[in-house]
Amino acid sequence: MDDSSGLKPKELEFTLAAVSQFSSSSLSSSSSSSSSVIARFSADSGVAELRFHRDSEFIDGFNVDIGTSQLFKLGPVQSLCVSEISGAGKEKSYSRAVTIQFRNEDESRDFHSAFEQWQKDVIQAGIHLPNGAIAASKSKFDYKIEPSSAKMYFHYYGQLLHQQNMLQDYVRTGTYYAAVIENRVDFTGRVVVDVGAGSGILSLFAAQAGAKHVYAVEASEMAEYARKLIAGNPALAQRITVIKGKVEEVELAEKADILISEPMGTLLVNERMLESYIIARDRFLVPNAKMFPSIGRIHMAPFSDEYLFVEIANKALFWQQQNYYGVDLTPLYGSAFQGYFSQPVVDAFDPRLLVSPPLCHVIDFNEIKEEDLFEIDIPLKFIASVGTRVHGLACWFDVLFNGSAVQRWLTTAPGAPTTHWYQIRCVLSQPIYVMAGQEITGRLHMIAHNAQSYTMYLSLSAKMWGPGAVQGGILQTASGKLDLKEPYYRMSQPQSYTMAQDQQPQQLLQAQAIPIHTEDLDEAELLQQPSENTGPQLQ
Repeated sequence: MDDSSGLKPKELEFTLAAVSQFSSSSLSSSSSSSSSVIARFSADSGVAELRFHRDSEFIDGFNVDIGTSQLFKLGPVQSLCVSEISGAGKEKSYSRAVTIQFRNEDESRDFHSAFEQWQKDVIQAGIHLPNGAIAASKSKFDYKIEPSSAKMYFHYYGQLLHQQNMLQDYVRTGTYYAAVIENRVDFTGRVVVDVGAGSGILSLFAAQAGAKHVYAVEASEMAEYARKLIAGNPALAQRITVIKGKVEEVELAEKADILISEPMGTLLVNERMLESYIIARDRFLVPNAKMFPSIGRIHMAPFSDEYLFVEIANKALFWQQQNYYGVDLTPLYGSAFQGYFSQPVVDAFDPRLLVSPPLCHVIDFNEIKEEDLFEIDIPLKFIASVGTRVHGLACWFDVLFNGSAVQRWLTTAPGAPTTHWYQIRCVLSQPIYVMAGQEITGRLHMIAHNAQSYTMYLSLSAKMWGPGAVQGGILQTASGKLDLKEPYYRMSQPQSYTMAQDQQPQQLLQAQAIPIHTEDLDEAELLQQPSENTGPQLQ
């Protein structure tokens, strides 16, 4: 007998090692007890829920509405289930969490697969949620992203002036054109999906390269402009279909051989479009398909910039006024000071400001899972090239178009031609002092939030010099919390800096075409700098 709700007619159970409210004591039984915790998927009254039982009794307060929850991996055998709780007239907030401990990795993997399948069934069935909302209109994107953020995001990219800004980034647009046209062998006769097509320019490039058909998926109102632009190029238009909608929601008539997109934001991951790129990969591509781009790298190095540090610190001086129209503003000075340092700085800087050679964090778009982008943890270790004050961490990114004929890099590195992404610098409110040859360690920890960006936690440390440092016990450490969503758009061109006598210019990362074969990729190879003059260059 069919279930009218469209959900699974049978319950599904998993035996767990433990379950607990987040930050509370565990509710699992001890290892000597025969009782166990059971997680049970059910769809009573048309509402898909995850309930927890022990000794055949329901554990009160631990039921989870699958349609309004998210499941995150904390480790190989531990996960966190976060539920949405809404109040009347208030924006939603994920305020209740349950920690789940599994007995082994296989059971953890099976549980995550079941949760994802049940959540998909909720969306497809369109059941009524307890608060009366209809889940049929919600997609994976809707569950992750705050509606107000999504509205502003799609409004922004639905305007031609912003599309023009990106099109006039000739480093960006020219590199995409070269990567596609020089790799006609990959596109000729193939089905292509353009994720977040915008104006449709990449779809037109793919058609120029001989694509059999291109599906241009665009969720904003720019889809209408894309149709108009494509229709104005009739020789190509007959092989391009514009689909208005999110890649998490739309359905295509056929599987694709190539995925092309420009999903990069500031620091590569801002705007969280990489997740949609990965979802499109899993939904639309045939096995062994190609992705343009296929690899991204975040590069990082400590920097010293006294001018920038003073500029940011001086912004808070306004709040040191003790008689502002008879009002003492000083109680807010500390908060304002930290607030200015919570903004990542977006601008182009002189690469001679780098204190050490950079390291990089590799993201392979062919292999990474969507949930791997929810939290990014990067250990940092550098050797200072000069003695100076370190004011923070400088970051930029590059992506690889791994074509069968030509491999091309698109870079945003300092010293390379400037792009609309510029570079980004995380400035610490307390600099640290280093000497040439001294080790600098730290961590960059980024956690995704529902405003389509990341909260960044940065720490840098260096050993103090002197007798205590020899014993390894004295460290100087600086740390900061920054919001990638709220940067300081300084965007000045590199200033002229005098170089200290003992300071040597750092070797810049060059965006050259290098032979990288996806089947042979490993991190050791990816961390090496691209060599010079190994392929055709875009003039």
